[in-house]
Amino acid sequence: MIPRDRRRDQEVPSGLAHRYGTARMEAFSDGVFAIAITLLVLEIGLPPNANEDLLAAILAQWPSYLAFAVSFSTIGAIWIAHSAITEHLDRADPNLLRLNLLLLLVVSFLPFPTRLLAEHIEFRDAERVAVTIYGLWLLFASAMLSVLWRYALHAKLISDTSKDEEIQLLTRRLTPGLAGYLVLLATGLVVPFVAVIGYLAIAIFFLVPARTLRAVRKRSG
Repeated sequence: MIPRDRRRDQEVPSGLAHRYGTARMEAFSDGVFAIAITLLVLEIGLPPNANEDLLAAILAQWPSYLAFAVSFSTIGAIWIAHSAITEHLDRADPNLLRLNLLLLLVVSFLPFPTRLLAEHIEFRDAERVAVTIYGLWLLFASAMLSVLWRYALHAKLISDTSKDEEIQLLTRRLTPGLAGYLVLLATGLVVPFVAVIGYLAIAIFFLVPARTLRAVRKRSG
């Protein structure tokens, strides 16, 4: 009778011993995304003297609302892109899991630069520093997302059922963000507020379905 451990080794095809399913990676990632996006609202609050003029106090928190909108949209866009990536995966390997953890590290830390942005966007010198740190963190997130996808392609972890057109479309969708963030980082050194609006525009671009974008291009052409 063959021992259980030896039988298990014989059942695993050569080269696949360190390949995993994606269900646990997806579930863990979804949990991190949900927590990070929820923590953003905790940064919104009113000063102790808000009762004196509640409406004015609420309106005065516009930097927090703006920072929340940009970060919420960005995390949402990353989650959608991450969902698209995992939808095409047939399996995962240890390196993909580690890259996914790095992406989650960046996402889970995003509430901190969001708070920096909300607290310093009205102060001229501090605004540049806050917007630059914020932009760098968004660039890191975009870069990690692109690296995750390109590694999956390189390691041939993509499902055989995925169409070439879908793979190429996703690759193109993940590319513009990197260049956009680099341009906005330079813009933020001169006009920080414009850079923040640009970060929101990039997030909205990724939130819009690809089919809608193609339809708009056809009409404009």
